[in-house]
Amino acid sequence: MNPFIYQSLPTRVVFGWGKLSALAEEIERLGARRALILTTPEQQGLGEQVAELLGDRAAGVYPKAVMHVPLEVAQAARVEAARLDADCCVAIGGGSTIGLGKAIAMDSGLPIVAVPTTYAGSEMTPIYGLTENRLKKTGRDPKVLPKTVIYDPQLTLTLPSQISACSGMNAMAHAVEALYAQDANPIIGFMAEESIRSLAQALPGVVKNPDDQEARSQALYGAWLAGICLGSVGMALHHKLCHTLGGTFNLPHAQAHAIVLPHAAHYNREAAAGPLQRAARALGGSEASEVGALLYALNQKLGIPLALSDIGFPENGPAEAAHIACASPYYNPRPFEQGPIEALLNRAYKGLAPA
Repeated sequence: MNPFIYQSLPTRVVFGWGKLSALAEEIERLGARRALILTTPEQQGLGEQVAELLGDRAAGVYPKAVMHVPLEVAQAARVEAARLDADCCVAIGGGSTIGLGKAIAMDSGLPIVAVPTTYAGSEMTPIYGLTENRLKKTGRDPKVLPKTVIYDPQLTLTLPSQISACSGMNAMAHAVEALYAQDANPIIGFMAEESIRSLAQALPGVVKNPDDQEARSQALYGAWLAGICLGSVGMALHHKLCHTLGGTFNLPHAQAHAIVLPHAAHYNREAAAGPLQRAARALGGSEASEVGALLYALNQKLGIPLALSDIGFPENGPAEAAHIACASPYYNPRPFEQGPIEALLNRAYKGLAPA
């Protein structure tokens, strides 16, 4: 067996149907008294419901989270947290809202209680991201890791089935890349394979019947495991490409991940044959060479857009994105090669199956 290092993440997880009711107790457990509630503009109503639930413990609702955490949005939120004398943040929503909580924590050290309503996984990681001048920069800092995460599958019922599918495939991308990460280890490998299997089984049920409680719970369970993977090991080509698509081209995060994943996995099919065989097994196949096709077929089954052109990627985008990615590559089992990566993105742009 290869040597490895495994370090668990010090986050308290509360999982269960209706567990939002435990929020006040969890804030009290942190010793906090004034919680700033963060949401996107679309989820402001949910934020106000949470404020009512918290009563005197709510310092206010800040409903201005947006995709990819622009630096100016983060700076404004930090000012608001200080103005309201908040001593913790409750980030309720998806990756955009939790990312904003992290931007506040990075500057102030305020603890975060995360209440995910999507499958993004950011809540389980010490990874933050900020976008400035069309470039998204990411980093790791233990102080941005939420202290407590409340997973309440009931809150995902309002997530439309199409967005649920894309968000679930975004989560699956974390698990797939964790299998062949530079610092992969047996514990995360088990979690990654279980995450892929759970999501692949649950997401078709969510799409077929968005009110299916068991499917919703299983999907959120798979997303939790994927989030642990994302927070515990490094990511590779897929995430570099998606960070570029988001930061430079402002493409919607979950949709970009869902579309690119089959192509990125296919790119690594030979260099990471052993790990990707595990992914294939979790998806119902057997060989690493099948993974790209299996993921593409799952996207089709879920009704996910297959072409980057459908979500705003320009015709000249593949060349620019390949150049940006190769200029500052992440670790990847197969070296970054600009020509093949541009070809990969061209196929994704057109919605073609992995070559």
